[in-house]
Formats: sequence, structure tokens, C-alpha cells
Amino acid sequence: MQYPPVGVLDVLRAMWQGLRPDGWLAVVTLFLFLVASIAEVFVPLLYKHFFDTLTAPLEKSIAVVTLLSIITGVLALRALRWAARNIGLLGLQKIEPDTMARLRQMSFEYLAQHSLGFFSNNFSGSLIQRVSRFARSFERLADTIAFNFIPLGVTILGAVIVTWRDTPLLSLIIMGWITVFFTFNYVFAVWRVKYNIRMAEADSKTTGMLADLFANQSSITLFASLKNEVKRFTAVTNAQAKITRTTWNINSSFDAVQAAIIFIAEFLIFYFSIKLWQEGSITVGTFVLVQVYIIALAGQLWDFGRIIRTVFEVFADSKEMVEMLKLPHEIKDVADAEELSVLSGEIVFENLTFNFGENRKVLEDVDLSISGGQKIGLVGPSGAGKTTILRLLFRLYNITEGRILIDGQDIQKVTQESLRRAIAVVPQEPVLFHRTLMENIRYGRLDATDAEVKEAARLANCAQFIDGLPAGYDTYVGERGVKISGGERQRIAIARAILKDAPILILDEATSSLDSHSEVLIQEALDRLMEGKTTIAVAHRLSTIRQMDRILVLEDGHIKEDGTHDSLLAKPSLYRDLWNLQAGGFITEDDAVSEDKESEVL
Repeated sequence: MQYPPVGVLDVLRAMWQGLRPDGWLAVVTLFLFLVASIAEVFVPLLYKHFFDTLTAPLEKSIAVVTLLSIITGVLALRALRWAARNIGLLGLQKIEPDTMARLRQMSFEYLAQHSLGFFSNNFSGSLIQRVSRFARSFERLADTIAFNFIPLGVTILGAVIVTWRDTPLLSLIIMGWITVFFTFNYVFAVWRVKYNIRMAEADSKTTGMLADLFANQSSITLFASLKNEVKRFTAVTNAQAKITRTTWNINSSFDAVQAAIIFIAEFLIFYFSIKLWQEGSITVGTFVLVQVYIIALAGQLWDFGRIIRTVFEVFADSKEMVEMLKLPHEIKDVADAEELSVLSGEIVFENLTFNFGENRKVLEDVDLSISGGQKIGLVGPSGAGKTTILRLLFRLYNITEGRILIDGQDIQKVTQESLRRAIAVVPQEPVLFHRTLMENIRYGRLDATDAEVKEAARLANCAQFIDGLPAGYDTYVGERGVKISGGERQRIAIARAILKDAPILILDEATSSLDSHSEVLIQEALDRLMEGKTTIAVAHRLSTIRQMDRILVLEDGHIKEDGTHDSLLAKPSLYRDLWNLQAGGFITEDDAVSEDKESEVL
């Protein structure tokens, strides 16, 4: 998947989207931190007057009054700094968590609209990591600006201006020191950014693999493959450790050079200060002034390296997420998309062709008309295109050629939301949220009452096992529904479809995970559910669709046969071969036939 290029401005624009609702508060907050830093810069100037007064030939009474006025000024400046900084902190503590929440929300909303192919190509663990790092990057950037960048900028400007008015030579030395320091930091940081990006990529890869391993823990256990997976994971974590170690060694070298620049500059400033004092050009107060500024600048210039490092780390940590935010959605509503209006539920496929990638043709020139309320069974070998037809109906992929009409409306010209509201689905492998059973069933129609949810559960044969649970409908089902059985998850999915009561119904092996007793009960519920609805049922167990109005047999992306169960059996056909294969004992009706669903997508 080719992502668009992302620069620093792209990252800042993305962060601004989250910050914008608190924009004015951010301006006021940064202004308060600016005031606090300016107040701090003026304090050394008062200390200079303080020590000059101490060494001046003045009467003690006059000197005391002057000294008291000076320390009163120091108190006022300290109080101003204290007030501005603490009020600014309150603003920052409001801005940061709110903005981080909006960045997470923005990221989720945009990512959730990406296509099925996007999520097939990205580990869910890596996506989670990128969203989290993006939000945390804003916090790091905001803290760096407020606590490091603003104080540093004000201290540099103040030190240069104040010392220039008093001793231009010392001001020039300070400016030269700062210029060398900034140039070294910038060049080094630009060179180092590639290592920061590699470290972020390695972190995403490790997180993605860890999530994949946990998701497949049962397979690891059943196939006794722990040693192999530990070896694979060790290789990935060792690669991450290697790039981390390299980056940290580079940072240590950078810190060493940075420290050398600081102590050399400190020596030069004091050397020339002594010479100037010897000549009588500066006072003791100037010594104090320069000393205070040097101490402040040394600490803050040391932080400048961390500022640059943080900025580039923020860019590296945010880059992957912003790439995804800039990646156009593959499936988009057209500009003038209208709401789908379903009256009869007629579905028409016109010259439908779909290619998966550039070279793999899955469906070719499929023409099919399904009358409103008609029940269609869809069968065929694995890879024939059955699941692809369903996913194209949902607009999970864009059609390569042709079109699909529902009641005469091209589904590519209606809103995706209205299209999917009109279709209920019972998948072969339902996945549940880690929420209560009540919430999972209500997902079919969010405004349903508890009584309606329980009625849907009863019709789907869920009530009996739910009522037997200690917490009943308030039972949490675990991640992906792992705390209940596959058959119970299937019945929950059926209850959702019953509750949704959409005019078009998709059954994708809806009874594949049920025992024989439950299947009879569920089939009765499905028969009631299908009344008056256009239904497409994909089936591998042909007995489940024998009563359908029509049965379509797909092979190699084409509809090879179309007819009722009896008519297809009455003549030589692929359907008859499949039926005889199952009925002849190779695959019995009570066997749970499972095929690789991923092959059908292809």
C-alpha cells in the first residue's frame, strides 16, 4: 500500500485539527508562559543592581533603602512569574487531554472509513499503537513548547539584549556560542531523524506482531508452535533493540559534544569577563548578571538538544498515523449521493466484473436479477466468487465494471450508510464486542427496547442459554466473544439480524456452527425472518437452501446454473454433482463444512 508523503507541516496541520476547538485558550496559555519567562529574564538585571549597590560607596541607610526596593522588585517579578505559570498550567491541563482525546477520535473515525483491504493489510495492534503515539506526541510537543522552547527563546533574547547594553563584547561571545550550538544541534538532528523513524517503525512492527500472536494464541497451542513463534518474536524484538541501541548511542555522542560546547563557552565568557573587570570595564554586578545568565542558558541550551530531539521524535511518532489520515478512502460516497430507498428489495447485477488487484479476475460479466422478496441460494466451489458478490453488494470493494441496482438505484450513487442500513447479515464467523449480551444483540438496532432485544433472542433460540447464565443479558462475552461457544455466537448474530429487520437479508452459512437440534429451531426462526425479504444465502451444506426460490451455482466467476433444487437435480449439473457428493456420504448433512473464507475473497 503506497502512502502519500508526509512532512512536518502535515503533522502540525493534523494536530491543529485536534487543537482548534481550544485555539484561543492555547493562545492565552502560551502568552502566560511567555509572561512568566519574561519576568524571569528581568530578575538577573535586578540582582546586578543589588550587587552594584552593595559595592558602591553609599551610606548604609541609603543603600538599605535601595536594596529593599530591589528585592521588592524581585518579589514582584517572582510573584508575576508564579501567577502566570500556574494559570498557564491550568490552561495546559485543559488543552492537552481534550486535544489528545480529539486526536484519538479523529484517527478512529477516519481509519474506520478505510476499506476492508486496508484492514487486511495492517495489523490491528500496529494501528492501535499509531493512534496512541500520535495522541501522546501532541502532549510531548505542547509540553516542550511551554516548558522549554518559550523559556529558551526569551532567555536568549533577554541575555543578548541586556549584556549588549552593558558589555557588547560579552554579548557577542554569547551570540557566537548560541549560533555554534544551534547550528550543531540542527545539523545533527536532521541527520538523526532517519534513526528516529526507523525506531518508530520497529516499535509498530513489534506491537503488531505481538497483537497477532495473542490473537492466534489458540493456534500456537494446538499446533505446539510456541518455540517457533518465540523465535520469530525474538528476531523482531532483537531488531527493535538494535535500532534502539544505535539511536541511543548516537544521542549519547550528541550529548557529549553538546556538553563540550557549553563548558568551553562558559570558560571563554568568564575569561573575558575577568579581563574586562581587570580593565575596570565591568562591575561585580555585571559578573553576577553574566553568571546567572550563563547558568540559565547552559541548562536551557542543554534542553535545546532535547527540544530538537523531541520535535523530530514527535514527527517520527506521528508520521505513520498522519500518512493514514492523508490516505484517501478507497470507498467513498459520490458528491451528490442520496439515501437509498428500498420498497420491494429488487436486486439487479448488470455486467458485473470485479478484479482483485491488477491480475486476478474474480467475477466476470455477471448478469443477475433477483425479484423483491425472492429467496436465492448461492453455491459453488471455494474461490468461485460467492463471498465477493456479498461484499460488493455491501460496497466493501469498488466494482471494476458494471453496476448493482437495488430497486433501480445504483448502489455506488447512494450513501454507504443508507445502503448498509437496508441489509442485515448473519455471517459464518460472527465476531462480538467485549460488551454485554444485551448490548451485542441491540447492535442490530440501537434504539430497540430491552423487551424487543429479548424477543429477538427468543426467536434466535438464544434465550435458553442466556437465562442460564448468572448475569443473564448483562454477561460480558469477552474479546471477540470468546467466552461463549461458536454456536452461541452464531445465534447472537441471528438475533441481531432479527432485531434489525432490514428489507434485504444476507445469510452466509448462518447455521454452520449449530448442532442439529438448534439448527431446526434456528431454521424455523430464519424462515419467519425471511418472510417478505429479499434473501441471498451462501451455503456449503446444500440441505439448508433446498427450499429456496432459486439456487445459483457459481464457478470461475460466472453463474453456471440457475434454477430450483428439483430442477437442478433433474438434469446433469454441477449442483447435482455437489448434492450427490454430500448425500453419498462423503460430506453428510450433519457435518460442519468449513472452507477458507479468505479464498472466496480472492
